[in-house]
Amino acid sequence: MTGGAPAQAELCAVVLAAGEGTRLRPLTERVPKALCPVGNVPLLERALARLTGLGLAGPNRVAVNACYLGDQVVAHVGDRAHLSVEPGDPLGTAGGVANLRDWIDGRPVLVGNADAYLADPAAPPGPDVAALLDGWDGHTVRLLGQPAADPAAPGTFAGHVFTGFSLLPWRLVRDLPVVFSDLVRAVWRPAEAAGALTVVPYPGTFIDTGTPADYLAANLHAAAGGSLVEESATVTGRCVESVVGAGARVDGDVSRTVVWPGATVRAGERLRNVIRAGSDLTVPCPAQG
Repeated sequence: MTGGAPAQAELCAVVLAAGEGTRLRPLTERVPKALCPVGNVPLLERALARLTGLGLAGPNRVAVNACYLGDQVVAHVGDRAHLSVEPGDPLGTAGGVANLRDWIDGRPVLVGNADAYLADPAAPPGPDVAALLDGWDGHTVRLLGQPAADPAAPGTFAGHVFTGFSLLPWRLVRDLPVVFSDLVRAVWRPAEAAGALTVVPYPGTFIDTGTPADYLAANLHAAAGGSLVEESATVTGRCVESVVGAGARVDGDVSRTVVWPGATVRAGERLRNVIRAGSDLTVPCPAQG
């Protein structure tokens, strides 16, 4: 590092994609949370595209961790990123980064949650989070955030909620143990207590896709008030404010619904505020708005 700031070429990135997504069950009994599609694009693919938009791509610059249903993550990523497959149970956000210590190898690291849905109409993916890197001194912790409805609520940082990306200096990554642990307690809160944590506001839309209702909300946001129907899908029924995946077939009536790739909605079925997977799984969501 020179001049007290990390050069862009020195930065690496880690996408966290190992979690089980328990709140999205039973959807995540079939597909890992990181590969659940939003707007017909897997969440992990959205995260990788955002990094590409920052100039970070390839196995020397980007790593993805995997564990739960990890074979699906490995197959999806292929040789586009370095893969860190965690044996047994997931190591958590801090443990997952620690497990990549040899790969990170002295570099500052941008850590992103695969399940964070971000969209800014004023900037494409990548440039929309570039403010997180601008002017960074390479020594403090930075979090991407948005003002919280209750600035004093537990889990907030400087009155903000975390929106999926953090920037960590090597000195705080170097000594992390490879055990189950999370970045909140292992890195962020200690840095905050030391006056070495800054929150950079994200101006666009952020949705944590952890619950069926929020996952549906992210899909509806991606559809921008209309419907997104993948070219290979077949729709003979009614489709309003919905997302229909590749190879899906909709012969019934869907509204504010996500129809997964390959799923079917039979004639006579009426689906609203749900997620349909396969031909037999319908996950209800609370009505939005």
